[in-house]
Amino acid sequence: MQQQDIQHDRLTGALRRQSVKKNVAAIHVSGKLTLLQRKLSNVLLLNAYDALISKPKHQIDAQTLCLMVGYNSNDMATLKQSLRSLAETTAEWDMLDEDGRQEWGVSSLLSYAKLKGGVCEYAYSPALAEKLHDPKVFALINLNIQRRFTSGHALALYENCYRFVRTGSTGWWPIDLFRRLMGVDGSAYYESFKHLNAKVIKPAVSEVNKTSNILVEPELRKMGRQVSEIRFRIKENPQLAMMNIDDGEGVRQGRVYARLVEVGVSDRLARQWIAEHGEDYVSQKLDYLKGRGGVEHPVRYLSAALRDDYRAEEAPAPRPEVVEAMRQRRAAQSEAEAEAEARCAMVSRERRIRAAQMARVRELTAARTPTQRDADRRLFLAGLEDEVKRAEFARLGWAAALCVAEMVAFWEDMVPGAFDELVA
Repeated sequence: MQQQDIQHDRLTGALRRQSVKKNVAAIHVSGKLTLLQRKLSNVLLLNAYDALISKPKHQIDAQTLCLMVGYNSNDMATLKQSLRSLAETTAEWDMLDEDGRQEWGVSSLLSYAKLKGGVCEYAYSPALAEKLHDPKVFALINLNIQRRFTSGHALALYENCYRFVRTGSTGWWPIDLFRRLMGVDGSAYYESFKHLNAKVIKPAVSEVNKTSNILVEPELRKMGRQVSEIRFRIKENPQLAMMNIDDGEGVRQGRVYARLVEVGVSDRLARQWIAEHGEDYVSQKLDYLKGRGGVEHPVRYLSAALRDDYRAEEAPAPRPEVVEAMRQRRAAQSEAEAEAEARCAMVSRERRIRAAQMARVRELTAARTPTQRDADRRLFLAGLEDEVKRAEFARLGWAAALCVAEMVAFWEDMVPGAFDELVA
């Protein structure tokens, strides 16, 4: 079954958010989780985040939990096993505390979990809850993006890289640490960098670049002939819009979004600010703007307030040079928005073409006999070299949009001219 994005307007409470703040410590120690377990841990954290410190236990509807991780099966045994694994997996952190002193700790990821009457109840240890709730160091994990991953190694790489997107690089990691982050430490097979590169690094990089909102590129450092360290260059993925990761409907239902629109913020910018800063922070700056009164350009002023964290006791009076700089930035922003609109138009056209191609593929396959369809699938799968695409096609068949270019080429060879009359 093809994955569908989460319909946030059907959810309640913390689950209506589209990202979970995930503490760096938690990201670094959960490498040995499977793909389903890693997704599950993120959703459980999102559900509990607001009450991590104030409540000893948390609850979530079991069907909603399955929906959020993209697990559409009624096989509760698999869900139980995943929860059991979270309770059996130890989390270890090694970081500096507020006074600059080294702090080491260990805890199970869940102190307990139970399913009863269609409800999942679970809890974290107090020490781990404190670390998970720490707002100073976190990564925003987009839950719609995480549902698209088919590899646990790829999701682990995404989580460990995404928090560095603003700096552009992860910094150098010793290879032993990288193996630990990917959950393959202790495996004799992956002691060989050749095997680690072929089975973990290359497939994970490929899936992150094709599935998520960032692009990563590995760089290696050697000591003698041996690879000793690895780092990843990171930048935003310009094809994010084509993935249709976030339709924004959940955000648009919120009060903060409505307040932003009221002061003249565009739909795209409002969703961007909420995603980047969180509803609470944006709401604070809206309150600050309201208290100023007589602001000539509220959107520009609000942008500066968000960027520079304006507070009531330290609000700077706009200086002429600041006003001029804001005017220049506004001009540059207008130009950038025009370019973005042009790109959106192009993306929209490409989407229509892709949808028409997929519809044509469905028509062509429907016209084949069952025996022919089986042979077609085997022949097409044999010609796919990309492991991510092979997995996607094996899972979704001719509905695998990730393989649309290869499917068009395949059917064009089978039925020449089959796509000539498509109109975008």
